[in-house]
Parts: sequence; C-alpha cells; structure tokens
Amino acid sequence: MNAVSPSAFGRFRNLLGGNTEPAASRHTAQPSGEELKQAMLLLHDYEASGLGWFWSSNADGAITYISQTVADAMGCARTDLLGRPIQSLFILERDQDDRLERPLPLILSSRKTFADLAVRAAVEKNEVWWSISGRPQFGGNGKFIGYRGNGSDVTATRQSQKDASRLAQYDSLTGLANRHRMGTRLHATLNAYQSAKRCCAIMMIDLDRFKQVNDTLGHPAGDELLKQVGQRLQRVVTDKNCEIGRLGGDEFQIMIPDIDDRGRLGEIARTVITMLSQPYQIDGSRCVIGASIGIAISPYDGITSEELVRSADLALYASKGGGRGQFRFYSSDLHSEAERRRQIEEDLRDALVSDQMHVAYQPIIDTKTDKVVSLEALARWEHPELGAVSPGIFIPIAEECNLIGALGDWILKQACVDAASIPGNVRISVNVSAMQFGNPGFASVVAQALAHAELAPERLELELTESIFLGDREATEAMFNALKLLGVRLVLDDFGTGYSSLAYLQHAPFDKIKIDKSFITGVTQEGNRNAAIIASIVSLADALGMETTAEGIEAHDELDAMRRLKVGQIQGYIYAAAVSFGDVCEALLNGDWVIEPDGPSKYRPERRTVLRRVGLIHEDHRYEAMMRNLSRGGCMVEGLLDVPIGTPFVVDFGEGQLAVATARRSAGSMQGLEFEHQLVDDGAGGLCTRHRVSPYVLAQAGMPLGALPTGQYPLHLMQQAGAALNMPKFGQVEIKTKSKIV
Repeated sequence: MNAVSPSAFGRFRNLLGGNTEPAASRHTAQPSGEELKQAMLLLHDYEASGLGWFWSSNADGAITYISQTVADAMGCARTDLLGRPIQSLFILERDQDDRLERPLPLILSSRKTFADLAVRAAVEKNEVWWSISGRPQFGGNGKFIGYRGNGSDVTATRQSQKDASRLAQYDSLTGLANRHRMGTRLHATLNAYQSAKRCCAIMMIDLDRFKQVNDTLGHPAGDELLKQVGQRLQRVVTDKNCEIGRLGGDEFQIMIPDIDDRGRLGEIARTVITMLSQPYQIDGSRCVIGASIGIAISPYDGITSEELVRSADLALYASKGGGRGQFRFYSSDLHSEAERRRQIEEDLRDALVSDQMHVAYQPIIDTKTDKVVSLEALARWEHPELGAVSPGIFIPIAEECNLIGALGDWILKQACVDAASIPGNVRISVNVSAMQFGNPGFASVVAQALAHAELAPERLELELTESIFLGDREATEAMFNALKLLGVRLVLDDFGTGYSSLAYLQHAPFDKIKIDKSFITGVTQEGNRNAAIIASIVSLADALGMETTAEGIEAHDELDAMRRLKVGQIQGYIYAAAVSFGDVCEALLNGDWVIEPDGPSKYRPERRTVLRRVGLIHEDHRYEAMMRNLSRGGCMVEGLLDVPIGTPFVVDFGEGQLAVATARRSAGSMQGLEFEHQLVDDGAGGLCTRHRVSPYVLAQAGMPLGALPTGQYPLHLMQQAGAALNMPKFGQVEIKTKSKIV
C-alpha cells in the first residue's frame, strides 16, 4: 500500500477545490493526464488505508460522492447514500458536555470553507466521531454548485479528550462532579437564571462522624464509604436538571434548579439525612454515620454563586452547631450566631479550669410509685459574658475540638463525688461519648472515679449510644467486659433512632434501654404506630431482663400511654427539669423523693411559645405587634385593639416572609390569627413560610437587585400607585414585657 505524504495530501486538496483558489493560481500549468492518473491512484490508496475519506454534494446538499469507508461504517451500500442530504450522515444533537460549535446546517448554508468540524456519525451501535472539512465549489459563472471535502475518524482522539475532560470535571473516587465543575455550572446557571428571573437552591452536605470511620477502619474504608455515599445521593436526587458534586473530603453539594419552596427542600434534606444515616457494610464491618445540611436559595439568599455558597456554608455551620443530623435554611441572623459560636469555641477550653462548668441532675421516675430512682448528670455552662450556654451548642463543639473526652471524664468524676454525698440508694446516670468509650484506659478512669468518691459501683449507670459500635468489635467487647467486672450498670441510650440493631442487645450486657423521644412524639394520636413500636421494645427488654425508660414525657396523655405500655421509668418535664445538686440533696434529705406529675393534659408539639415582634399589614397600614405563640396553622398576637373577627392581615415575619392570615379570635388587644397556608419546618426546631418575596419583585419596584434585606417588607410595594390612602382602622397599645424579645 502506498504511503501518502503530507505534500501529496495537499495536492489532493488542491485537486478537490482547485477552482476556489485565487485568480493568480488559476493561470498555473494544469496537471498532465499522467499526474491525474497518479493522483487518483493515491486517492484510492488513501481511502483504502482507512486514514480518511472524501465526500461531495451538489447545490441542494445531496451527496454526489462518498467513500466506501463511510458506507461500511453506516452498514449500507455506498449507492444507498448517494442522493441523501449530507447532514443525514451525522447526529447533530449535542449533550451538555460537548463544546458549543456552529451547527453544520448553518455552516453549509453560509457556503463558506470549514475545517476540522467534529460531528458524530449516525451509527446506532457504537459512538463514532468524525472530523470533517469542506470547501464550497463555484462554476465558471460564479454560481454555487456544491461542496467537496474530506473526513477522518477521530473517535479514539475524542474519547481520550473526553476522558481527560472528565478527569478535570469529575471526582475520580465517586464519579460525581468535582468542585471545579460544580462552581462553573452554578455560576453559569445563576447568570442565566437572573435574566429569566428563575430560582436555584443549593445544599451543602457534611458527613457526621466520618473522621471516626477513617481513624478506626482506615482510609481505604473511608474511600469506600464515600463511594457509597455518592451512590445513595444519586438514588435520592434523580432529577436530571440537578447536579450532585463532591467538593473534597467528606463535603458534598447538590444544585437544585427552579425550586424555592422551603417545604419541598426540607423534605429533600430530611430524605438525604435519613438515607445517609442508614448503616453501611464495608469489608465486613458495619459503619453508621450521619449528615448535616445547609440550604441557600437564589436569589433570596444570594445573587452570585459566591454569595449563595457563602450563605449555604453558614447554614451548614449552624446545622452542625445545632447538634448535627439536621438541616438549616440560611437567614441573616446566622451571621451573629456564627460569631457567637466562634467565641464559644475559644472560651470552651478555659471553662473547665475556671469553674464555669457545673453538673445538674434530671430525675428519672418509677412509673408505678412516682419515686425518683435515678438522676441523669447533665453538663451546664455558665459563661461569664454570654450567660447560660445550651449543651446543644457546646457539646458538638467539644466533640469537634477533641474536648469531649476531658469534659466527659470531669462530669463522671464530679457525678460520682455528688452521688456519694446523696442519701439513700438513688443511682447516678452519666453519658459516655464514643471517644471516651474507645479509650483503652476508660475502665481505669471509671475505677478511679468510684474509688476516689467511695461510691458503690452498682449506683453508677453509664449511658452509651450506638455510635460506640463503630469501633473495633474485639476492643468494644473487651471494654464491656472490663466495665461489667467493675460492677457498674450499662444503659443503651437513644434506642430506636434509626441505626438500632438487635445484634447490639444480643451481645452487649446492657441493664436498661432508654426509648428515644422521637417515639414519644405523637404516640397518643390516632393512627400513630409509635405505641406499637414502644410495646415491642418493652416486650423485648423484659425478655432480656432489661429495664426501660421513656424520655421526653411532657403531658399527662403521654404519661398515661407509657403506663399502659408498661414502660418502667419516665424522664421528662412532666416530673421535673434538671435541678442543682443542692436541690437534689434537699429533696432526698427525709428519705424517698416522690414527685407528682405536673403538665398539660395533652401535648401540642406543633405550638411554640415565642415572644417576637412582627408586622401586621392591613390595607395601607402596618401595625407593630407582639407574637405570643406560633403553630403551623396560626399565631397569637398582641398589640391591636378591637379587631373584628374575620379581619384579613398579612403577617410580616421579616426577611421577605409574608403570611396571609385571618383573625379567628379577638379579645381586647389579643388576636388569634389563622394562616391561609401552613408554615413549614425551618430545620432548627422553628417554623418558616414556604415562599418569600422575590428580590426580582423588589427590583421591579425600584430596589437594587440583591439578596433579601433584613427587616420588614417595604409597605409601599403593596400600595397601588395613585390610590387614595385610608386612615388606620385599629388603635395600638404599648406592649410591655420583661422577657427577651426575639
């Protein structure tokens, strides 16, 4: 087979398009008959080599010549291709990863020369790509007579380029989009959506307890876990318009276009958290992690990609600080919350050595006798500047800063000393973190605490969560054996929170099971299955010789249900909140401590007692009012006088949150309002509106386009231009309160 040199191929091109050369070149000597014969032989050899092929079309775009190579690739006879439109040889649609180039029909209609245009062959079985070039041909009168051109197979080259491009855009471990691709796509999407006045949400996801898996099972196990996390995210988020990415480490991001309904986004976030929190099997080991999510929505929380990511990061930071396993929506008050949390991080290290910490005790009551049988030791922090800091804030921070071990050991020792001073045989329960339990010397720490306080070991209960089972199985069993040899009691805390396995109860020597509060919520409601689950837990515990405690009981109907279900012990506000050590000693001074249950007859978890200023908009006027309580369906407000029942209002919660409401009850300065649309969970234990006033609407009214400003909604946007203003219809009263206003 003859080799074809570059110069020879250049001659072929001249022959194919000779009449498009400049006029000066047309006067050069024409090739002789022998030269033409040699050229045709070389063309034939070139086609036969498979290195390239030739094509031509007439003025209508119909194929007049095509190489046999193309016919073979198309799986048909060459004659079948003649007369067909040249575009029929190619698939003209492109996917999102292909570079945007001028479409072939537009190029051909312009009758201009083109070179090295990548097109996909119209082949069904395999993906074949060609690079084609073409030159327009004109007759002696200058009339367009068609195209002549050549092509070559670039499938291998293109696949190599695609692989390289994919490596630059996708995470090699999980196959998800990487940080670069997510950033590029988010930037492009927000730019396009701004002109179209569309919305886009992002979720920042951080895995909880991933570091513990890496530390205990090794980095290969951590990599496998990340792969499975990516697979689960893909099963949850199936919309093709969404994009899932791994930004690095254990941080993931989801981009969700055209959704600003915070109810739907909250449901998606809950599903993601639930899915990622289910157990994983990795090399024969069982792993359980969790996830925290921060959510931000454009244009409400940011116009640019940088603003939106910053807002989502701040929401993620808040969700992790709130106890993990939660989602949070961005709001402007998160800035001050983040600053407060940073201060707490800095001051936590000094809290133990400067006597800012103390231990409080919440009674655990015998269901039948109402006697206190145990006290749970709970850490309390009185900050010199911030006042009382919630354990829900400083405990997660202590875990992140590796201070939970020192804090837990201090509580253990202090609780043992206090227990030895308490009259009677009331037990003390102490929470033990997975980090403490995983310390090989933890049994010695417990033994020293008991010896120092001279406390009988059977009076000490150690509350353990299922996270302790993430570590090495042999080491876990050895620690169980060491603790039981000391004679202390072991309690499985938060039983039933989604990761429970009966294998734990089969092998671990627990003395008690604490039923998580999530099973108590709604237990008295008709159709709720929690009662059946609690009954099963109680039966199982009885069969294994274990006691049961129900946490979070607040109302009499819940207490009655626990008694019917034969739960042995109760812990909750219906009996008592956590009290000081001094109060405990005083209560037990004369013997048994009996507490009468005191609480509402029925628990209403959906109603939250709040104290917050809101705006009430009626016709052309805004009134300031104080919101006293809030539920999904309505709120109680104070501040307006003699409001008739049925009066419509717009409740302004701030930051673009408006709720249409109607007065259903009214007495003096107090009104009960019913919302037209129910509120949704905000991920932080509160409520928020599904939708907010769009910044695009505010921009149309003359405000600069930007994320929603803090404060109240501009009243003039609700007033019609040129309309007469009405006089205020309601009088206002000055609201006095000693409580802190939210």
